[in-house]
Amino acid sequence: MSLFVTLTRSAAAAVMLVITSPAMAQLAPTDEQRQAAVEIGDALRYGHYANIDFDAQWSQEAFQRYLDILDNQRSYLLRRDIEPYRHLEGDMDQVLFEGELDEVFKLYNLLSERHTDRLEWLLSRLDEGLSFDFESDERLEVDREEAPWASRESELDELWRKRLENDALTLSLTDQDDEQIVENLRQRYEGQLTRLEQTESEDVFGIVMAAISSTIDPHTGYLSPRQSESFDIQMSLSLEGIGALLQAEGEYVKVSSLVPGGPAERAGVLEPADRIIAVGQEEGEMVNVVGMRLDNVVDLIRGPKGSTVRLDVVPAQAVDMTRSHIVEITRDTVSLEDQAAHSEVIEVERDGEPHKIGVIDVPTFYVDFDAWQAGEEEYRSTTRDVSREIESLKEQEVEGIVLDLRNNGGGALQEANSLIGLFIDRGPTVQVRDAQGRIQLYGDTDAGTLYDGPLTVLTNRLSASASEIFAGAIQDYGRGLVVGANTFGKGTVQTLNDLSHGQIKLTRAKFYRISGESTQNRGVEPDIAFPSLIDPERIGESSLDNALAWDTVQNVQYRRYGNPEDFIPALATRHEQRAADNPNFRYLERQSTLARQLREQHTTVSLNREQRQRELEAQEAEQLSLENQRRRALGLPELDEWLDARLDNASGEPVEEADEDDEEMPVDRAHVLEAAEIMLDYTHMKNAQRMAQR
Repeated sequence: MSLFVTLTRSAAAAVMLVITSPAMAQLAPTDEQRQAAVEIGDALRYGHYANIDFDAQWSQEAFQRYLDILDNQRSYLLRRDIEPYRHLEGDMDQVLFEGELDEVFKLYNLLSERHTDRLEWLLSRLDEGLSFDFESDERLEVDREEAPWASRESELDELWRKRLENDALTLSLTDQDDEQIVENLRQRYEGQLTRLEQTESEDVFGIVMAAISSTIDPHTGYLSPRQSESFDIQMSLSLEGIGALLQAEGEYVKVSSLVPGGPAERAGVLEPADRIIAVGQEEGEMVNVVGMRLDNVVDLIRGPKGSTVRLDVVPAQAVDMTRSHIVEITRDTVSLEDQAAHSEVIEVERDGEPHKIGVIDVPTFYVDFDAWQAGEEEYRSTTRDVSREIESLKEQEVEGIVLDLRNNGGGALQEANSLIGLFIDRGPTVQVRDAQGRIQLYGDTDAGTLYDGPLTVLTNRLSASASEIFAGAIQDYGRGLVVGANTFGKGTVQTLNDLSHGQIKLTRAKFYRISGESTQNRGVEPDIAFPSLIDPERIGESSLDNALAWDTVQNVQYRRYGNPEDFIPALATRHEQRAADNPNFRYLERQSTLARQLREQHTTVSLNREQRQRELEAQEAEQLSLENQRRRALGLPELDEWLDARLDNASGEPVEEADEDDEEMPVDRAHVLEAAEIMLDYTHMKNAQRMAQR
């Protein structure tokens, strides 16, 4: 249901990096794994939501997916290495349904030999000594996913020579001296070699099953016994860590989202799409995690409550891996209190008169299941807490309410359902369709509403699952406006099923709005769109490979409460006029455009130090210029370095030194304030329409 569930893929499914073993240790499948493969095949054939045709085309795609996971940058295997295994293009169904794992393991073992040889090749170059002049005019291709397989070993030697030079140059640009560079590179490569030696048969089986399941949809996957245990810990929220959900992206570990109320969110030092390149404890050296398995990185970050972890982070907006900085986060557990809904009153001035708009922040859809099942009357839940906030806001005579669902990754379906019921007088809320085409209808059965006044829902790209159900229902009922950014697009339901060895997370159903439209892939489109720094090409369902498609089912009968769409053209005009004069909105629009342009241009990096430095400075000068334009307009002190923007809040102090009561960063706060402005516009327009109809 929640974004927590759907983005926490098994480490096997998320490992888009090479994890191999030394040439002398040939790994082979076990009887347990052969049996588990057959069970996974049966589960996919008979239990998955999609009607999968395991034909020749599927087999070819599964084999290609396996190659992509093993060597997604085309940097280890030669074309001739792959040819003896081409028969697997038509035999992946036998791998799955008959447990014939020997050939896929053999290909893995070959890859492991190539990987080990390459690391030893790099270490030998370090022994021979590096040239640190960095004066060549060469460039290194950043992404080789679409590159052809090399025909000769010399081609790969040339690629790895450039990679080694780039690794050294990257460290040089962080002001490390020659001795430090060699030592750090040696530790990195030796560490990777050590981890390769620790690879087990279960790791290979996980990669094979990841290749197979990811051809079907990104949320289906195999969990090994170890991963199942970790998943259970995470789902109970008893995990003592930093409250960040991670996924692998190439050789790097990327932040996919932050747990609401968790340590990372409270610290304000991590953002979605940030990459973690090293991890350290309170004391001791940082451990380089580039190329490390996802579950091993998670183990390094996890630790006892109250302890500190240090992360070397490359910001999502950075255009080069040299632009990292170290942040510290105190590990903690996440409680219901940390995730509780809370409200505030924003005063909006019009014609010299103040107007009150209530804002309720709903970080997640939660319920204290233990207290609820025990029959306690005062158990905590999203609906109960929001109800109290609504009553408080009504007492303060607000003219409208904004429900803030930004970064809300979902949670309990029953809470999304009951929360909708606070704003409508009975009716359906969501349709759930299973693999057999049967549709179950959920709805609010309680008579009456708690709040029937003007309502606006604020969303962003990280509003997912249950949040999308809520926003979609409010939009379909005509009960209020939806403003902000397009939501995540997570409209599928997964179940966790036991196997004789491990578990399988299986997509079993799909959500549909009462209008009949799916929330899958497309998400919920806002009535009025706000610019955002979250890149939809990197975050969201549509950014995931083989995500299930958007579609529709029959709509259900429901009562419309109004026609907000009648007011949208006028509301949008007023919004655009304000946004044009709002430094934060101008910054968001320009920075979003610039980030996209820089990403499209950043296909290669220079191996010439001076040229690389010029390119970085030019790119960061553009980013810094935009940030300082915003700051001048807001009366804030300007920055000397672009990366300082990540460490400064509205008062210009470092985040870790800021008072807990300080307001949000201005860019984030701008969305809330503008939603309040739109809310007041909407309220006045509705009142004027009502008066005209009398």
